[in-house]
Amino acid sequence: MYTGKLFDSFSYLQDNRQEGKVQHKLIDIIFIVISAVICGCNDWKEIHMWASAETTIVWLKKYIELRNGVPSLSTIGRVFNTLDTKHFQKCFSSWMTSVIDLEDNDLVPIDGKTSRGSQEKTNDKKAIHVVSALCNSKHLVLGQVKTDEKSNEITAIPELLDMLYIKNCIVTIDAMGAQKKIAEKIVNENKADYVLALKGNQETLEKEVKEYYEDLEKSKVINKTLVKNHLDLHEIKTVNGNLGIFKTIEKGHGRIEKRTYYYSTDIDWMVNAKLDWTKLTGIGMIKREIEYIGTDKITVESSFYFGSIKEVKDFARAVRNHWRIESMHWNLDVTFRDDENRSRKGNIAANLALLKRIAFNSVKNDTKKHPKQSMKGKRFIALMDAKYRDYLLDLNFKER
Repeated sequence: MYTGKLFDSFSYLQDNRQEGKVQHKLIDIIFIVISAVICGCNDWKEIHMWASAETTIVWLKKYIELRNGVPSLSTIGRVFNTLDTKHFQKCFSSWMTSVIDLEDNDLVPIDGKTSRGSQEKTNDKKAIHVVSALCNSKHLVLGQVKTDEKSNEITAIPELLDMLYIKNCIVTIDAMGAQKKIAEKIVNENKADYVLALKGNQETLEKEVKEYYEDLEKSKVINKTLVKNHLDLHEIKTVNGNLGIFKTIEKGHGRIEKRTYYYSTDIDWMVNAKLDWTKLTGIGMIKREIEYIGTDKITVESSFYFGSIKEVKDFARAVRNHWRIESMHWNLDVTFRDDENRSRKGNIAANLALLKRIAFNSVKNDTKKHPKQSMKGKRFIALMDAKYRDYLLDLNFKER
């Protein structure tokens, strides 16, 4: 009983309930709810119904004491309503730090997601917005921070970075996170690198990067023949650095998508930008050309980036894989019904959001038993098959 790093990490959670009236251990309630969400329960009623079943109680007692039986629905609700969200988040990131070994140059995408069901218009209560960090190589959530609205991502990201041990990784953030203090924090405090998007947020820098690549095209340093003939990594020597080119072609969903990644370390001319942005090393552009099969329609668009990395292969990998965090958000909506959650009181919505990310990690981590099953399929198997449930718990709570 109570063996594994999950129990170690969450045993430090502060219990705000009135002493002398507590009948159920806090860690027991947390374990019950995490297990229920792994088994496909998406709201508090489903969680309590699952936990109250006789076969479930027998199974739970293999892991926790349950000395006073299963807590009531109202007890579970009160616990997660009053549980300190920030402390809960820190315990989660501490657990992930202890169980995930990040590789050098591993990607850590950071992005936010709004839980739309948590909005309460009658009381002018805004929906909670959760900013998460993902480990790209393992496809697991490393940590999260709750904000009251999307615009607060700028203040939430530094708070999230404080929780993460991401030395020698590459952090990717969309345009909202392209802030000088965030870049400085990533480099100086996290000892990591960054690739940040430019899209109207840093107008001067975006204009400089855009004009740089326009000049390369006008001067024929970048030309169609050169790009067409290189589907692999290719570098061109420039005056003060290298221009790397990397191209991919993908076919599917009735279209052919060609992506050409450019990354240049020829930035000695960017005197002010190099002073403003810590360890600014290069500037990048992606050109996407989409051909719709069976039609004459072709669309071309470009987007711009800057970073503290040096290689075009790292730039292409960073930008291409940033979508994984969007995939995680999609799973939370479709599989875990995150947007349908109507929990609104106190801290309950934010804490349920974190519980779903813990369950997401636990199910996603199975790459051997049912590697081809969908997230929904794995959760259904866990509901029906206690042995598979044991496997997931051993994999995530004991072995890790």
